Order: sequence, then C-alpha cells, then structure tokens
Amino acid sequence: MKILTIHSDFLEFEAKKKAFKKAEEDIKEGLQRMEECLVVFTAVEKPDESNVDLIVDKYINEIEKVIEQVKVKNIVLYPYAHLSSNLSKPDVAEDVMKKAEKLLSKKYNVMRSPFGWYKSFKISCKGHPLSELSREFSVEDKKRGDEKIIKIDDKFELSDKKLSKDDKAKLSTAFVVGKAVKNLYQNVEIGLIDFYHDSVFVDISGAKLKESDFDKIKKEVERIIKSKTEFKIGKEIGKFQKEISKDIKNKIYDLDGLGIVSLFKEPFVESTKEIKRFELINLASAYWRNNSNNEQLVRIYCVGFADKEKYKEWKKLREEAEKRDHRKIGQEMDLFSMHKESPGMPFFHDKGTFIYRKLEEFMLQEMFKLGYEMNRTPMILNKNLWLQSGHWDHYKNNMYFTNIDSTECALKPMNCPSNILIFKNKVHSYKELPIKAGEFGVVHRHELSGVLSGLFRVRCFTQDDAHIFCTKEQLKEQIIELLNLVKTIYSAFGFDYSLELSTRPAKAMGDKKIWDIAEKALKEALDSEGLTYIVNEGDGAFYGPKIDCHVKDSLGRNWQCGTIQLDFFMPEKFDLTYEGNDSKKHRPIMLHRAIYGSFERFMGVLIEHFAGKFPLWISPNQIKIITVTNKCDDFAKEVEKKFRAEGFRVEADYRNESIG
Repeated sequence: MKILTIHSDFLEFEAKKKAFKKAEEDIKEGLQRMEECLVVFTAVEKPDESNVDLIVDKYINEIEKVIEQVKVKNIVLYPYAHLSSNLSKPDVAEDVMKKAEKLLSKKYNVMRSPFGWYKSFKISCKGHPLSELSREFSVEDKKRGDEKIIKIDDKFELSDKKLSKDDKAKLSTAFVVGKAVKNLYQNVEIGLIDFYHDSVFVDISGAKLKESDFDKIKKEVERIIKSKTEFKIGKEIGKFQKEISKDIKNKIYDLDGLGIVSLFKEPFVESTKEIKRFELINLASAYWRNNSNNEQLVRIYCVGFADKEKYKEWKKLREEAEKRDHRKIGQEMDLFSMHKESPGMPFFHDKGTFIYRKLEEFMLQEMFKLGYEMNRTPMILNKNLWLQSGHWDHYKNNMYFTNIDSTECALKPMNCPSNILIFKNKVHSYKELPIKAGEFGVVHRHELSGVLSGLFRVRCFTQDDAHIFCTKEQLKEQIIELLNLVKTIYSAFGFDYSLELSTRPAKAMGDKKIWDIAEKALKEALDSEGLTYIVNEGDGAFYGPKIDCHVKDSLGRNWQCGTIQLDFFMPEKFDLTYEGNDSKKHRPIMLHRAIYGSFERFMGVLIEHFAGKFPLWISPNQIKIITVTNKCDDFAKEVEKKFRAEGFRVEADYRNESIG
C-alpha cells in the first residue's frame, strides 16, 4: 500500500462520473467539503490482497502516527490510483477503504471519497514540514527480531497515575473482576479500567449484565483471589509503547497471569492474595470515549483493599454517605425534584430556591467589594460565534442546536463569547482595566443519560462566572485577588480545599511559547502566596492553563468546584484591544473564573456536607413555631409576624393537636 497524507486547511471534492461499471452506487452528490483535516490519498496494491485485515491494521496505524503529530480529529480517506502502478483488484481496494472508515470512525470524524469515480478536488495545504508525508508498507513487512507484538484494541488508554498501596489493591481488584467476567461470559472484552472517586470501574463489552449477576461474579472473583494468582509481569512492550506516542514515559507490561495488558505505570500488587477485601458497588452504562456514536458498554464499579481495617473504614464512610445522599435529602426537605419532562434539568422548589438565592447574594456581596460589574446575556447565540471562539470544534458534541430565521444557532454551553461581545461593544482605555465582568449565566450541555446524577451531573445549570480583562502588568495581582476570593468563599462554609495547576493539553490552541508564559504566571501567583498545590500535567483547557479548586467535605471526599483559567487566545480570536498610555492598541489578557463552579453542583455538595443541617443563614427551615393549645394562637402569630419583619424564614403549626 502507498499513501500520501496532507494536513490541510480544507479539502473539497465532487464526484463527476464513474471510472468503471462496478463503481460505488450509493454516494453523496454535489460538492463535499471537510475543514481542518488530514487527507489520506491511498493506493491499495496487489500484495495487499493476501491479508486484507492486516493491511487495514497497518493503514490505520500509519494514519494515527500522523494524527498524533498534527493533532486533528477530521480525516478524509481518498482513493488515489495514481500513487501506484501495481494496483489491487477494485473490490479489494474498496473493501480496505470501507473497513478502515468503519474502524477510524470510532475515534475520529471520517469522510471517505467515493471509490471508482472520476473526481475534481481542491485542497489547501498547511505548508509546514508535517504537511505532506508519504508512506509505503505491505503485509509482507518482516517483524524485527523476537519482539513481542501484542495487539490491543482501542478501548485501552494509558495512565501515569502514581499508585499508593490502596490504589494498587483497587486497581488489581478491577483487573480480577474483568477476568472473572471473561471467565463467566463468552465473547467478552475488557475496556477501560480506571479510578472513580474512592472506587474503580471496569468497562465490559459483549455482555448484558444486571446487578442480579453480582453474586455469580463475586464467587468467581473470590475463586480467583483464593487461587493466589500471581501477576506475572512480562517483558516491557517497547515497540508497542513507541508506536502509541513518543511522549509517553510509561512502561507497558503484559500481565500474563490474567491475560490482560496493563497500561498503567506500575504492576499493582504482586498476587491476588494481597487483596484482603473487595466489593462490587453498582452497575452503570457508558459509551466508549463518552461518544454516543460508539458502542455502549457495561460499567462495573468496584473496590478492593490490601488492609481489612481500611475496608471497615470505607464501609462505614459509605454507609454515612448513603445517609447524606443529596437526592434523598433533597426529596425529604422539599428542595428540588427531577422530572422526565426535562431530563437532567433540576426543578428548584421554594426551599431550594431560597438556598440558591442566598448563595447568589453572598457571592454578589463579595464580588461588589472587589469592583465587579454584572452582565446578563442571551442563552441562544449564532453558530458563527461558536466557530470563531473555537468551541464548535472542541465542544459541538455537547451542545444543543436550534434554527432561528433559517440560521443555525446553539444554546450556550459557556458564557465567555457573549461577555466578549459586551467588551467589544465599545473602545476601552488602559485606565478602565482591569474590567471584571460577572455573569450568573444559565448554560446547557448535553450529557449522556447514563451519567446524570442528581445535582452533580446535569444538563442545565448556572455558573457563577466572571471574565477579567487586564493588562500583562496586572495579571499577577488579579490571580492573587482571585485566590483570596476562593479562600473567603470556601471558608464561609467551613471547607478545607486543595489547589491543582493544570498545564497544556495535547489538543491545545496557539503557540507553546505563549502557553509557557501563561503557566509561569499562574505558578508565580501561587508561589508568591505560599500556597500548596499539585501540578496536573496536560489537563488544562484547550485555550489555556488553569488552577482547579477541590473542596473537602465533612466525609473527607474531594469535589472539584472552582477554577481560574488564563486565556491569551480568545482575545486574539475576537481581536480584543484597549488603548494604552502610548495611544496604541494593545491586546488584553483574559481570565475565566468560577468559584462555586455551578450553583447546582455546589448546592449538592453543601447538602451532603451538612447532611441537610445547614447554617442558619442559608437554611430554608430557620424557625418553626408550634402552639401547645389554641389559646396560644394570637401570641404565636404576633411572634411569627415579628420574625418575618426581621427577614427570617418562619413556619408555624397552629393545629389543635398534641405535641407528639
């Protein structure tokens, strides 16, 4: 096979007429176009006919090598006979292209040019060293030496998480659970295995499981553990590691004992005999890579322990957490409800709305002390705005769409672009900066039904959002001011919290040099305040690095709520400027920040943190008056009236019944 890959701004093509009788029939007519894509011109050759599946694997592998370098999600597969004089039979070539399209479509947006047609095409090349790369490969390529090549399907991902003794036991348990399911059910594949809060999960493909199957699975897990299976660590699969990514520093091991390949940095515990206790927690469903176009998998949540006492502590904590479940307390206290008529979108009742308003008042009070202005922007905005901001390319799968006057629009998933439009509405002087623009904006994001969870994971929520436009010289003091605001807000609720600095992700906008400057600014602000933080490499937003704030609740659980994000690129995309003291135009720097994160999620955390027993100032049940007999009614009503006049929430019970 011979291929030519071109990283292009766009490709346009149009099928004109058939090149031979057996050309594809079901094709799209008219001009087809793909933006920001990798175009793969392809010629399938005669030697490839001997093993179509192998050549398809190699074809995909070569394409993904290039994708890793040019960082795109869009692919065009383009049959191009002119690359070779030794072409395969047309039906073989068409089969190769279709199989590759189907497999690549699980991870990327793929367009395939029709096979067997004369086409006109127009392409714009990026014009850098990675723009044009040619490859030639065959099913007859020899394997080097005695390297052990293990084919791992794309359900596996890599993790460089540093594992504690407890984490190793949890992860080992997950692999044993995966092995148990494989032993019990035919045609099962193990997908992603990873941590989730204080547990781990195993994704299962090929089996329709129910929680009623847990007893059978538990017995098989117990059998494997009692057999004291050793985790035999095979040789490091260096070639496979190298082919995945040049940037990965992890070692990849073959766990021969379980027949599963480990893509984690460490080999967990050495034997199943070190797993002293385990639990299968619950069952859920999840799409592979969180994409509803992909296969739906069964997800088993489980946990394991190398220490029996740690298991007892976990069990006790879990029982307490179940008592504090915000969904249960929310129902009992009449705070909010969820309805099938609007799935994933909470309905706040009077008492829940009171808590919401108190949170809003408190935040506004602290923001006004710091000189914030407050904006309010529409929920529906034109598609062009989201294309300009970059959200369309990075976020469209999580957006809701509608048409207004034949124009494609979207419900906003973020407030940033609309607040940028307000900034652009007039000319600004350096004397006005920093401009601190707050908005408690309602946003909509499409979440899969399987991950919706009370107030913690919803489709409609309100962010306590703000966007700060400042000069480079003002940047450090603005970040410090935000860090102090975080401290003020969280301490009011008695929260301890931790900070996490997230750096440049693989799919990032803009020049790495600017990212380095942005990351340095956040680090210097944290260091100057003497704050403790951890660095989370590669987990920044696509437009800039960030500081994430994790609050610790009364059960010791961590919740990611607040964030401070530094953005050099959005001001550039929207051509934001201010007039400097030299009378020239300058580009402002933009800070995105939220402290509650969302009112809904923060309220859910508060409900579980306080177990519904809120501090008086945000409690929806502040005072209750109960009469002993009807003779007390007049006096009780006078008391009720006076409390209400002072702004307290009062409930009164005037029933002529016993106190019991």
